[in-house]
Amino acid sequence: MKEPVMEEPALPPATGEEEHLSLALANSAIAMAGGYTVDLLAAPAQVNRWLTERGLAPVDAGMMEMCATQVRSLREQIRSLFASRAAGLPALPAAVSAINDAMTRVPTAPLLRWDDRTGPYRTTPHPTTAIVDHALATVAADAADLLTGPDAERLTACGSTPCNRYLLRHGRRHWCSTRCGDRARAARAYARRTQPGV
Repeated sequence: MKEPVMEEPALPPATGEEEHLSLALANSAIAMAGGYTVDLLAAPAQVNRWLTERGLAPVDAGMMEMCATQVRSLREQIRSLFASRAAGLPALPAAVSAINDAMTRVPTAPLLRWDDRTGPYRTTPHPTTAIVDHALATVAADAADLLTGPDAERLTACGSTPCNRYLLRHGRRHWCSTRCGDRARAARAYARRTQPGV
């Protein structure tokens, strides 16, 4: 059964999202209390806006569902890698392959084409596809840098149920937002009050 999708929440970026595009992408599907999920990339226009806000696509990129699906797919692979890293478990080979594929898919030069009438010429692939490929390569490279760099030790999952966001731990903070921190503290206080013999 598919979880209901709600409107965008007013959550601040989790710690580290502003420095790491991959963390922002991983956190673009947010689990909410009550079993709801907010997908900030549910439609092609939302994907276009997300990429535009991060300087990865022009406003008029003309994002189609096929391209939006590619972005959401990379998000799930990055989430898988972050979950493995945060839990200290081996990564799924498919997730590692997806990151490497995204980084190597982008041509570094216009490709050679041949028109039977006019002869050879050089061009980039379909403009929207090229935009998405470059965006995915940028985010994938950021994920690889995060997972192999000094911030990797700080990568953690939000410690508040049911939140599914990731953050870079700062001190003892294990929550992605004040809302999640308040929820976790309230749950601990409730558990102490309801514990028998206390």
